[in-house]
Amino acid sequence: MDALYTAKVTASGGRAGKIQSEDGTLDLALAMPKSLGGTEKEGATNPEQLFAAGYSACFDSALNLVARQARQKIESEVVAEVSIGKDIDGGFKLAVVLNVSINGVTQEEAENLVKQAHGVCPYSKATRGNIEVELVTKAH
Repeated sequence: MDALYTAKVTASGGRAGKIQSEDGTLDLALAMPKSLGGTEKEGATNPEQLFAAGYSACFDSALNLVARQARQKIESEVVAEVSIGKDIDGGFKLAVVLNVSINGVTQEEAENLVKQAHGVCPYSKATRGNIEVELVTKAH
């Protein structure tokens, strides 16, 4: 792969620490969610929220790309739900639900666009075969 862009973020302190991007744009405290035994400090985030933010933005971008290529004018929103839970090996595992809302096309066209976007989105490519990703599509 020829890298077009590389993000560099440093984490320290694990799930109760902090993250900071090389350029300083991200400088966030981390806190473990209460459901995982943490304190869930106000103003702090967690790795699942950060992954959900990245995946939803990337997927919406891929969706708009495939819509433009199909000459379909849409308005879209992607809500990513990233869950962490126990894996069968005793460790932890992630699962994702992408809730995709699309205006400007039929339900069938929306489902086709979402399927195409799932094929080209870099996050979808990275997770394929590794974690469960459910696609929920609604045309309006």
